[in-house]
Amino acid sequence: MSLALAAATSSVVTPIPSPTSLLSLNSAASDVVEVKPNQDGYKWRLLLSYDGTRYAGWQYQESPPTVQCAVEKALIRATKLQRKDLQLVGASRTDAGVHAWGQVAHFLTPFNYDNLDSVHAALNGLLPSDIRVREISPASAEFHARFSVKSKIYHYKIYSDTIMDPFQRHFAYHNMYKLNSAAMREAARYFIGKHDFTAFENASHNDRIPDPVKHIFRFDVKEMGALLQLEVEGSGFLYRQVRNMVALLLQIGKEATPPDIVPHILASRDRKELAKYCYYLPPHGLCLVSINYNESHLLPPPGCPAKSFGMHHTIRKCKVVF
Repeated sequence: MSLALAAATSSVVTPIPSPTSLLSLNSAASDVVEVKPNQDGYKWRLLLSYDGTRYAGWQYQESPPTVQCAVEKALIRATKLQRKDLQLVGASRTDAGVHAWGQVAHFLTPFNYDNLDSVHAALNGLLPSDIRVREISPASAEFHARFSVKSKIYHYKIYSDTIMDPFQRHFAYHNMYKLNSAAMREAARYFIGKHDFTAFENASHNDRIPDPVKHIFRFDVKEMGALLQLEVEGSGFLYRQVRNMVALLLQIGKEATPPDIVPHILASRDRKELAKYCYYLPPHGLCLVSINYNESHLLPPPGCPAKSFGMHHTIRKCKVVF
């Protein structure tokens, strides 16, 4: 057995017995946590970061590598459970090539843990180096990675210079035109509020029918030297909505079209109208930065272990004898 798997299994607590059998347990079973699972089992929340360069997005697929596939593979080895038992759900179905600093997911186990540090270390030991679990914590039955979301924050980075910074090439879009950031800020303000964003949605293969009305809480354009960072927070986003909004702002920044074109395109509710003014923008400049939740859904259930931020290692001082 590998060290990672040994670490994962060492912190698993035996599945919780019935209340009647708990009464007969002696003090030797003190590592068993007396807490009842919800009807589906014990729920655990993951905070994940990943470089999406070599992945076909988050969502599970049979053949191309996806982030969900990699996380499920690590969970299956660490928990000895099957995919159907884990029921891993991600908060956002990031597209191919899109990165994440604050993706959130949850999974289920039929057993409880008395400590999460070991399983946290095991997961990161099993995952590829471009995916990391930043936190793992117990979650209440009410919590759902997707349906408990209050808002999501995305950043899109544009590197504006004649020569691309090689250290930014996987995380920022290279633009060789001089941009009018003031015009971009003016245009971004038109997105704030509750609007029908049908004109900014690409056709999706998803069989769900999304609500086209989304609430944008803020849309900031920040300059950091040659790097322009567009930060948008909203109640939710349609398929490729963020990239399409940024693509239009980029054309406005190039002064190819005026800022007041935004309300016109919003009112049209027609994707073909947007296509008249801007082009496809690649995914690698986009990053899911954080997800905000209903605070009551984040309360930890009683009797479960504290959240894990990862184990810190220390170097012990040695006594030197001369």
